[in-house]
Amino acid sequence: MMEYDPVIYSRILTGVTLGFHAIFATIGVGIPLLIALAEWIGIKRNDEHYRLLARRWARGFVITVAVGVVTGTAIGLQLSLLWPSFMEVAGHAISLPMFMETFAFFFEAIFLGIYLYTWDRFKKKIHHWLLVIPVVIGASASGFFITTVNAFMNSPYGITVENGVITNINPLAAMFNPATPTKVAHVLSSAYLTSAFILAAIAAIYLLRGNQHVYHKKALHLTMTVACVFAIVTALIGDLSGKYLAEYQPEKLAAAEWHFETTTEAPLILGGILTEDGEIAYALELPYALSILAHGDPGAEVIGLEEFPEEDLPPMIVHYLFDLMVISGIFLAAVSMLFVIMRLRKKWNEHNKPLLWAILAGAPIALFAIEMGWFFAEIGRQPWILNGFMRTAEGATTSQHVDLMLYLFILLYLVLAVSCVTVLRKMFKSNPVEQELLDRGIE
Repeated sequence: MMEYDPVIYSRILTGVTLGFHAIFATIGVGIPLLIALAEWIGIKRNDEHYRLLARRWARGFVITVAVGVVTGTAIGLQLSLLWPSFMEVAGHAISLPMFMETFAFFFEAIFLGIYLYTWDRFKKKIHHWLLVIPVVIGASASGFFITTVNAFMNSPYGITVENGVITNINPLAAMFNPATPTKVAHVLSSAYLTSAFILAAIAAIYLLRGNQHVYHKKALHLTMTVACVFAIVTALIGDLSGKYLAEYQPEKLAAAEWHFETTTEAPLILGGILTEDGEIAYALELPYALSILAHGDPGAEVIGLEEFPEEDLPPMIVHYLFDLMVISGIFLAAVSMLFVIMRLRKKWNEHNKPLLWAILAGAPIALFAIEMGWFFAEIGRQPWILNGFMRTAEGATTSQHVDLMLYLFILLYLVLAVSCVTVLRKMFKSNPVEQELLDRGIE
């Protein structure tokens, strides 16, 4: 039995909550864009298959939004209960984006309700499509504002801390800190990529089962095209993120790559294990790659872990989190690009079983990459909760009942997960796409 430590239990509970919420937050940000694209293509091409895609995706999206509301509320509650000292110091600086995130969500929810209940009620179909635009904007804005809070924790700007008290607060400077551009861009692009793969996996399942209806092929074409675009965008933003880390959080980048000594022409390390004498064994070494990632120059100098006090270094496990995120991203990019290339080459069959199985595997791999990315971001910032200002242990509660909270919230998340899957299965099983196509006279 683990010895009780409120800091450890607070970190575990927050990590479990963020890990569970990240799934629904990712879907919440990404799916509206796919819905908007499907309906717009359906209107432009006068193709009812695409409009039906948008309609059915929107129904399922509502269920995930409901679960996301619960987990998002849990995060807000836990910030106050588990990290009171952090909120006392940083609360004034992050209150603006947290309020704006709530406003963005309500903006999204209001228009989502109107969008759902006004299908087929407009003479011009484009008028209904216009209602989904605020949903897309609200969802993306919600992701933007909450990510700026995390960016501030990594790069605290717009504040002065004197004797543990924040003074001279500039909320806009705090929100638009140096970490914001790359972190927000990476979160949004990876959300669009992951959502596209989730919806593509659903189409792939039907095709693998032998259902070759054009509806599923169109769904796969749309989602994999979107996935290809955002896989490339995410990779480019990931490169910029590496350059941000090199300038503002070099210890985090060095830990991610097990880069112990400051050197030029630094190689990038994939995999491997650390031996007892501090050597790296069984790793794949890519010459010059870390210098290129950090500074865009194969001969550039990259700061090593030796430059920082040992007590300020993140745990070395972040190397594996970083590698798993990158490898997952490469897989998603390769699969989506292969599908698009095969579709463009008319002689090739993009619906072959190996590729469909790869697309199906892409959905859990994309979610796994999201989780690894968030864990890398959070664990890589340790031992700081507010980078350079407040250590994690200083921001945590001293309550003696966090372990009980942990067990209760885990139970809550299990109930939410089972309920979400059950409702989604029953919703679409009781209304199969074949029956809906028939009812609407769509061939």
